[in-house]
Amino acid sequence: MVELLIGKKGTGKTKALIEKVNNALTVAKGNVVFISNDTNRNIFDVKSKARMADTSEFEIKSYDEFLGFISGIISRDFDITNIFVDGIFKIVGSDNLDGFESFLNRLETMSQNFEITFVISVSIDAETAPDYIKKLA
Repeated sequence: MVELLIGKKGTGKTKALIEKVNNALTVAKGNVVFISNDTNRNIFDVKSKARMADTSEFEIKSYDEFLGFISGIISRDFDITNIFVDGIFKIVGSDNLDGFESFLNRLETMSQNFEITFVISVSIDAETAPDYIKKLA
């Protein structure tokens, strides 16, 4: 399953995402991963049981590169049940939607193949977001 938390900047998406991370930690039967381009910012809010992955050192520049990053995380830990991504546009360095739908479709396939739930925060106006984004929100 892929779920999106959408809304304009400053609408509380990160706070809601962290709440979901901490809730997942209490019920997940596997490992929970929190991915951000600045995990230090949330290090005291996310419970220490979550695995933190900071993308800032990897110069990710596209959705395909980020998918490779996620694949690498999964390949070394088959016990992952949940992956939370804070600020997809910050991670890939652009809010351009070219390739985003394909990325989400490939993530959905990955979700089904490995039984992982993905939750991603997206800074986009809910009213003007494309339908493929709205249906996952």
